Amino acid sequence: MGLHQELAGLLVVSMEQAVAAPYCGLMLADAGARVIKVERKEGDFARGYDRGAKGNSVFFSWLNRGKESVALDLNIDDDETLLRSMLEKADVFLHNLAPGSLARRGFGGDALREHNPGLITCEINGYGSLGPSARKKAYDFLVQAESGICAINGTREQPARVGISICDIASGQTAFSSILRALIQRGRTGAGIDISIAMFDVMADFMNFPLLAHRYLGGAPERMGLTHALIAPYGAYSVKGGGQILIAIQSDREWCVFCDAVLGQPELGPDPRFINNTERVRHRDVMDEIISTVFGRYDIDEMATLLDGAQIANGRLSSVEDLSNHELIRNQVAHFDGVEVSMADLPVVTEGARPTMVPVLDQHGSSIRKEFSH
Repeated sequence: MGLHQELAGLLVVSMEQAVAAPYCGLMLADAGARVIKVERKEGDFARGYDRGAKGNSVFFSWLNRGKESVALDLNIDDDETLLRSMLEKADVFLHNLAPGSLARRGFGGDALREHNPGLITCEINGYGSLGPSARKKAYDFLVQAESGICAINGTREQPARVGISICDIASGQTAFSSILRALIQRGRTGAGIDISIAMFDVMADFMNFPLLAHRYLGGAPERMGLTHALIAPYGAYSVKGGGQILIAIQSDREWCVFCDAVLGQPELGPDPRFINNTERVRHRDVMDEIISTVFGRYDIDEMATLLDGAQIANGRLSSVEDLSNHELIRNQVAHFDGVEVSMADLPVVTEGARPTMVPVLDQHGSSIRKEFSH
């Protein structure tokens, strides 16, 4: 038996927008929790990211399948009362609104636990909930820049952002794992807690490789595109007919096997210019020329077969189209207002029926108001 509905029976109220908190909510819903998405009257602005699903957003469908939607205006007394009623019965209160904005309205964790002692709150913010940076708006691109991600990504000449919302997704995953820890702790103590996840903290942890190099190894590695500053050969090489294959050789033993079985030049293994990684990095230009000459004789399938046969780590430089058609991709379907949207599935395999419906704005508003009205 595999994972299936392990969070069934739990109620999550999520005041979420954009990507980070919705991604966390998606994983909670996929694990069986009931997730009520609380939106402004105009809706989560991610609903307007695109119109690819016959007027609705395909990006929104990725992040919000399996949830219920209710639109509230906390300036209206009845809506504020409804939210309080929902939170009195909730197990988790998730949000990524501005730090302190809910607490100022009386929706802080301590106040809410006066009526619901087991409530777990989880806030996702940009730069922490305290201090002068707490009020800074924190979009994925800005956190990438502030945390140093952009400084190590790109070419020697130009830094670059990672082309996906890596800070948002990583922060959503971190929030998900933290909520699971809090649920386990609540099972022992009966008490809820407050969790605060800063996107900057998440990415600072991801940055420990270059950070430790800076602090202890004489400086962070330079940006080198698809190559590696400290390991060689480790990069992309062109093959006959177009396309590129990436290889990563991690040991001197692998280098000797590569020279013999792939390059057909076993004498290069013990060559003083390439005998260890330090020398290979030092003589990278000569080494790359040799490798490129050999790789240029084979098309991409032939080279992949040759490398696999020698057990040399390799991968193709795939386009997004290649990914869409990749033999390994597992797809999941979302249904959004009559439109079927196919997307890559979550990485953890779940057995049994999966939630696929994406809510239109306030789709469940009437039933939720009836259920939670005092």
